[in-house]
Amino acid sequence: MDRDRYNVVAIGAGAAGLVSAYIAAAVKAKVALIERNKMGGDCLNYGCVPSKAIIRTANFIADMRRHRELGVRSAKFELDFGEVMDRVHRVIREIEPHDSIERYTGLGVECITGNAEILDPNTVRVGDRTLKTRNIILALGASPLVPKIKGIEQIKYLTSESLWYLRTLPKRLVVLGGGAIGCEMAMAFQRLGSSVTQVEMGERLMPREDRDVAEYITERFRSEGITVLTGAKASEFRVDDAGNKSLVCEQNGKNVTVPFDEILVCAGRRANTGGIDWQKFDVELNPDGTFKVDPWMRVNGSNMYACGDCVGPFQFTHVAAHQAWYCAVNALFSPFRKFAADYRVIPWVTFTDPEVARVGLSEDDAKKKNIDYEVTRYGVDDLDRAIAESNAHGFVKVLTVRGKDRILGATIVSHHAGELITEFVSAMKNGYGLNRILGTIHAYPTWSEANKYAAGVWKKAHAPEGALKWVAAFHRMRR
Repeated sequence: MDRDRYNVVAIGAGAAGLVSAYIAAAVKAKVALIERNKMGGDCLNYGCVPSKAIIRTANFIADMRRHRELGVRSAKFELDFGEVMDRVHRVIREIEPHDSIERYTGLGVECITGNAEILDPNTVRVGDRTLKTRNIILALGASPLVPKIKGIEQIKYLTSESLWYLRTLPKRLVVLGGGAIGCEMAMAFQRLGSSVTQVEMGERLMPREDRDVAEYITERFRSEGITVLTGAKASEFRVDDAGNKSLVCEQNGKNVTVPFDEILVCAGRRANTGGIDWQKFDVELNPDGTFKVDPWMRVNGSNMYACGDCVGPFQFTHVAAHQAWYCAVNALFSPFRKFAADYRVIPWVTFTDPEVARVGLSEDDAKKKNIDYEVTRYGVDDLDRAIAESNAHGFVKVLTVRGKDRILGATIVSHHAGELITEFVSAMKNGYGLNRILGTIHAYPTWSEANKYAAGVWKKAHAPEGALKWVAAFHRMRR
């Protein structure tokens, strides 16, 4: 019986489950990790890893097409989409060992393959085994949300899960949705050679970002040939007698018909919490299907915890890992010590070209919260490294407390924005402001100098005019 008694049983081996199990094993707890499908979850198999792999190929093609701009008279390439997708799966296989049963077994985690059935808050059944545990961590993940649109049952649509099994590049691709996944794949497939139409029901792409950011990316998309339809509600799918497919959208009171060969549905993700009567475990769900958690990540006020995409509010791998730390530590050491989850400094990146990275408040957020703020903006077109690489487009935008250098939020639209945002994340996490960033030596010529120059723009706007006049008079006396 002792064989099947645990300190923690984690259900789901995506980012959240893996990290919670890793932490539990690291502090010598007995932990079981149950996964019914693939180790690594969505991020490894369908999300972060394959999407970044295909984006790399798409960006390489975009650079090839700019060869004259880079001083190369001739550059030719021949795309084999099947080989592109083969590479995507090779990348997955190469990273797979990081999340494998073998690795986690070596770390001290007991990995169990099968479908977990929760019998009570201290008992989980997998196949013919019954596991007794002091704590359960629910890391159930999320799945693509497919909206109910008339005629959709006639269409073999793609999602972020099925996309990676395509073998033929779609001639005409519709991307339904203007969030991060939709934007990344719209740009990637346009660059690979598809004719892409992106349909967004809201008034702009990237609804989590400020209007100036969304408009910048939209113009970039259109300059590359993507047809962007915003304020367009998908109302019906049609298939004619010849098998030709089209999507009918309502836009500005009129119907717009968009023919396509393939459609990629990127309408959000829904937590994998359905099909279980959670009330019998005193577990409550939010209206969107995510678990309702307390500040310590508990779902039942006692010994059941949840983390990752099944919780939200941010469905990112790094947030899942962040939440998993709180779940594991609180589960193992409560009531002696427990920590409230901290979401004050959460970065995210949309891997378009240019990338869009943000941490903290946007202007929209600050206005909604009635926060008095200032905006400092630095144009990347002024950055030496960006000019040298012929990628001089984008900007750094920083929100600060009015009259002070304390950072409320930062948005970077730029090549390598995902790397650049880390300096602002560190500043906000550790409580220092733009003055310290300005006083930090940044190697020349690097992209990171954009952050320093943004801090310099703020400093110039807050120069002590009275003191400078005194100093000017002092120097005149000494001439």
